[in-house]
Amino acid sequence: MYDRLQAVEDRYDKLNELLSDPEIVNDPKKLREYSKEQSDIQATVEAYREYKELNQQYKDAKAMLEDKLDADMREMVKEEVSELEEQITALEERLKILLIPKDPNDDKNVIMEVRGAAGGDEAALFAGDLYRMYSRFAESQGWKIEVMEANSTGVGGYKEIIFMINGNGAYSKMKYENGAHRVQRVPETESGGRIHTSTATVACLPEAEEVEVDIHDKDIRVDTFASSGPGGQSVNTTMSAVRLTHLPTGVVVSCQDEKSQIKNKEKAMKVLRARVYDKFQREAQAEYDATRKSAVGTGDRSERIRTYNFPQNRVTDHRIGLTIQKLDQILEGKMDDVIDALIIEDQSKLLERMEEV
Repeated sequence: MYDRLQAVEDRYDKLNELLSDPEIVNDPKKLREYSKEQSDIQATVEAYREYKELNQQYKDAKAMLEDKLDADMREMVKEEVSELEEQITALEERLKILLIPKDPNDDKNVIMEVRGAAGGDEAALFAGDLYRMYSRFAESQGWKIEVMEANSTGVGGYKEIIFMINGNGAYSKMKYENGAHRVQRVPETESGGRIHTSTATVACLPEAEEVEVDIHDKDIRVDTFASSGPGGQSVNTTMSAVRLTHLPTGVVVSCQDEKSQIKNKEKAMKVLRARVYDKFQREAQAEYDATRKSAVGTGDRSERIRTYNFPQNRVTDHRIGLTIQKLDQILEGKMDDVIDALIIEDQSKLLERMEEV
């Protein structure tokens, strides 16, 4: 571990030199690349330097115990040694976490797709609940929400809603939401008071930059059509809605949220790029490791990851066996307890793998 930490510190020092080089300063691409790399490892370097300093203090304090000291001074030094040991142990654990290879998508914006699945109107209402939950959580993080496409129902829910979350580190927290979410509650229309079970699916995709996904104009078929509202009623007589089809992969994206065809096409391209990027990533992961599951499951859309039980005010995340009796608070966007537990479990599994190597 210490050889790796020293290598990271050496790289950090080298980046400092490079970022002072006039040639690099005048090259926007390299300047951005090196600045990001330096920013990514800064916390690790600072922790490692603090660790080295604490170790030196520990050695000095242990050496003092070899000297002739009066009783009071010896007791003070012993207390200092004990405190330093605790600090060093805690810092070692933090350094292990910092050395875990970072998901290259963690800092990216997120495109989320929430769809009502089994359960008809109840599933659509639940999809609406999930969208509001994510919106409120995003607000608490200082992130911004932009709706890309929404297919609402007459009962107040969504058959499908696609939205972007703009904010630093959005994907690092939202990526654990991939999968099928289940709700258990008594519908408002149910006179007998029977509990119904419905599901909604969530897809969380990192926003893909143009340089990451090479999509050529010749590979995209663009269709335009008039926007329509619930029940098929025409709400726009102009051909402002846009449907994009990526011919090599068959990925299709429609957008009719904006009145402008240009804006709809821009939004659709963001979603298309993210879906194609996600498809390529999944194929590469499947080829690299077809059987191994990560700490929080495969992220497959069909995998049931969480249950929201209204009668018991309970949320259960099945991937890590976590149960919290705070459903009402979680639906208000207070998701930190769930997400933090998933991150810790993920990090623990990654640490185990690193130690096996």
